Amino acid sequence: MAVVREKPVREEKKRIVAEIAEKLRTSKSAILADYRGLNVAQMTELRKKLREAGCEIKVYKNTLARRATAEVGLTELDPYLVGPTAIAFGPEDPVAPAKILAEFAKQNEALELKAGVVEGRVVGPEEIQAIAKLPSREGLLAMLLSVLQAPIRNFALAVKAVADKKEQEGA
Repeated sequence: MAVVREKPVREEKKRIVAEIAEKLRTSKSAILADYRGLNVAQMTELRKKLREAGCEIKVYKNTLARRATAEVGLTELDPYLVGPTAIAFGPEDPVAPAKILAEFAKQNEALELKAGVVEGRVVGPEEIQAIAKLPSREGLLAMLLSVLQAPIRNFALAVKAVADKKEQEGA
């Protein structure tokens, strides 16, 4: 007599769909990539780089991922959910997964960027490459800080120059 395991399997699939949907909802970005041709060592290296940046990459069955995209209203990703697909999630920094995957794809031609969702907007591989070229959040903040400091620094230098000139005239 065969044991029927249909209910637990169905429950596990529902749990996985809910997990994917939650990650798509809460992540600032999610990038889809075809990992066909990468060996275990390369995938481990990619996982490590993403984990160091606070991101993660997971491989899901495309049918379950499509159910999750329908649940969160991102069915525009469905055409890209064919073949081996890994999804890299960026919960904090929307640029980090794109940057890491694009850099890794340069070194490992087997990795192919398919599409993604950045700040709720579906983007293609060209846009992912453009996003990957953006500075990180910390880099952007540093640029902003230097722009904000420039007028104060220039004012301080002007005041010092005036003080130096008056001191030279008085001597």
